[in-house]
Formats: sequence, C-alpha cells, structure tokens
Amino acid sequence: MSITARRMGKIHHYFVWQNYNNFSTAVANVTENEFRHSEKIKRAKLRGKALSKFRVSRYSGSNAMSSGKTLNREEFGAEVVESSPSAFSPVEAKRIVHDLFARNPLIYWVDFLVSFVVGSVCFALVRRTPLFSPQQAVCFVVSALAYYRAALFIHEIVHFPRGVMTAFKVVWNILCGTPFLLPSFVYQTHHDHHRKTTYATDRDGEYLPFARRPRWEIVKYLLTSFIIPPLVVVRFAILSPLAWTSSRFRAWVHAHASSMVIDPKYIRPEPTPRELFWIRVQEALCFLWVWGVFLVPPIFLGRWPIPFLIQAYATAVLVVLINALRTLGAHRYAFEPHPVEFSEQVLDSLNYPYRWWIAELWAPVGLRYHAVHHLFPSMPYHNLGKAHRRLMAELPSDSPYRQTIRRSLLAQLRELWREAGKASQNLRANPAEQAASTLA
Repeated sequence: MSITARRMGKIHHYFVWQNYNNFSTAVANVTENEFRHSEKIKRAKLRGKALSKFRVSRYSGSNAMSSGKTLNREEFGAEVVESSPSAFSPVEAKRIVHDLFARNPLIYWVDFLVSFVVGSVCFALVRRTPLFSPQQAVCFVVSALAYYRAALFIHEIVHFPRGVMTAFKVVWNILCGTPFLLPSFVYQTHHDHHRKTTYATDRDGEYLPFARRPRWEIVKYLLTSFIIPPLVVVRFAILSPLAWTSSRFRAWVHAHASSMVIDPKYIRPEPTPRELFWIRVQEALCFLWVWGVFLVPPIFLGRWPIPFLIQAYATAVLVVLINALRTLGAHRYAFEPHPVEFSEQVLDSLNYPYRWWIAELWAPVGLRYHAVHHLFPSMPYHNLGKAHRRLMAELPSDSPYRQTIRRSLLAQLRELWREAGKASQNLRANPAEQAASTLA
C-alpha cells in the first residue's frame, strides 16, 4: 500500500472517529435534556398536588365566559409544565402591556381625596341622623366603604419606588395612616408576598394554606376582625412608648406586633436604621392621635367621646371584615409552606373582571385584578384592568393565565370552603397529619 493510501486511510478513520464522538455527545446531550425535562415534570406534578381540583376557564377574546373542564392535582402539574413554555410567557405578557407601567399622579390624588372626603362626610352624618334609621345605615355603610378604599392605597404606596410620589405618601399617612392607626410601615413586609423565594413560605405573613386546613381556620381568621381594632389601639397607645424605653422590648414589638399580616406566627425581620427612624416617627404620630382622642374631649369639651369610639369601632370592624373576605378571595391558598415557581404564584392568584360595580366595593384600588398584580407588581392600579383585557385578547386560548378568572367572590369563597372541608375529612382520617397541622 502506498504512503498516500495509508495517509488517506488514517484521515478516513479520523473523521469516522470524530463523527462517532460527535454523535455520542449529541446522544448524551439529548438524553440529559430528556432527563431534565422529565425531572421538571415530576417536580411540577409534586407541586401540583398542593392544588386541589379547580375550574379551568376557557375564553374567547375579552368577552368570554368560563366553562367546566376540571383538572385534578396530577393533571395540573403536567399541564402547567407542558403548556407554559408555549402558551404563557411572562416576557411575552410584559411585551403586551409594556406601555401600562406609567403612574398618573392625578388619578391617585383625585381618587384618594374624594374617597377620604366622602368617608369623612358620611362618618359625621351617622351621628346626625335618627338612630337605627335607613339614612343612618346608608351613611354608615358608605363611610366604611369610602374609608376602606382610601385606606387600601397603602397597597400602592408600598410598591412605589423610593422617591416616587413622596408628597402622596406623606399626605396619606397624615390623613389615613395616623387616624386609622395604619401607618405605612406596617405594610412594608408586603414585598415578601411577591418574592419567588418567600411567597407561600413561613416568611410570607400574608399567606396561609386555608384550602389545606380545617374550616375552623377560616372562621377563626374572620373572627379576628372584631379584636384587631382594640389590639391596634393598645399597640400604639401603650406598647409604642414602652418600646421606646427598652431595646429588647423594641425588638419584640417590631417582630410580633408591627406588621399587617394574616399569619399570627409571622416574625418580621429587623429594620435598617433608616427604616427604624421612620417607624418611630409614624409611631409617635399614632401615639399622639390615640391619646388626643381619649384626653382632648374630657379636658377641653367636658365629655368623654363614647359615641365617637363606638362608631369608630363599628366602622373599623366592618372595614377589617370586608378586607378579610377580600383576602380569602385573593388566592387559592392551596400551597403548603415551601417556595413555588413564579408561574404557580400567578396561577394561585385570582382575577374578578365581572360585575365591576360590586367588585370595586370589596376589592378597590385594583385589587380585584390580583393575578395581574402578582404578574406585574409595579404596574399602577389604574392600568390593571386594561392590562387584563389586553392579555385576554392576545394570549393564546389555552394560556394558563385564563385559569385565574373567577366570576364572583361568593363563588370563590364557596370553593375555598369546600376544599377546606375536604382537608378536614382528610385530617380526621389521618390523626398524625392532624397533629402536625395543629402544631403548624
């Protein structure tokens, strides 16, 4: 064999070997990708078990109606993984609504001030109308709803970037935060309700797995609406000055009595020096307000403010109770405490686009579009409805986003009650799990 032939043979074997290596690498990559995909599906199915059966809504355009396909827990995990990459993309959703992130300060000011003035006028008229008359009942309800709307601007305020609408923050804290004993610092922990690493975990004070707990947990949560108002008074009238004199007590008050949350076991993280400064300023204003209400009338007017206190308590209870019902309808509450994917966080949140004249009463300031808010936390409330309509019109018909729609709060509360009932039966059938749930 000639030297040239031998060289050609070596070159031939070299290319065959290289092709074999490339083929082996490709097969290995495909196998690894398939393995990762299968593991991803398995993990999603396990997470999907945390969600009980729920209705998957199918829509056509912006005027569609929900229908009746039901996914079980196993199907939920698989469908989300299989359909999410092609049917739902946060990047694509943001492209659809990219021009809706600019705040309109005029809308904020007009909405807030009108709500506050209407609430104040009707609150004053309650004691100027015949006792237990229809006029008094109307004034009482209107005052509570208007104050409720004004107070919920705290949700927008915590999402303001630093330095944005500072005057609005200050005015809101003076008109609402101080007299309502709801200073904005008590809601700063809300950001943990949006973070991927903390949502639905022990570090999220605004989440409890109501759908996986006995029904009495829901009842207990609603009953706290009657004791929260006096507890808040004690917090700012008594605990605040004590905290100013003791660093150890200060730490306890901040950790256990300084957050607007639904989890009584929630522990708030330590504040930064800057945060602590503003917390003390707001605490001082609330402290002065409470003792001013108690002391100014008997000292300067010669009478105790008993009628005012009774009306204030009744109004506060109604406001807190409405907010508690709204909170129960904001999510499915099906996750046990563990981190979840961002898409699961969005799917666990709910929208109420129908009957806006009713939904705006119990979920004002954009809160009826709660899934949109969790998808775009920085979007201003006055654009959430427009964003929802665009997403419904432009996202695919099988997009998981359409699963976030609910027709009414009452329907969702019934569904949550049913799921909690199933959880109660499961706990009774499994004493060990019931004991663990009680400890949790």
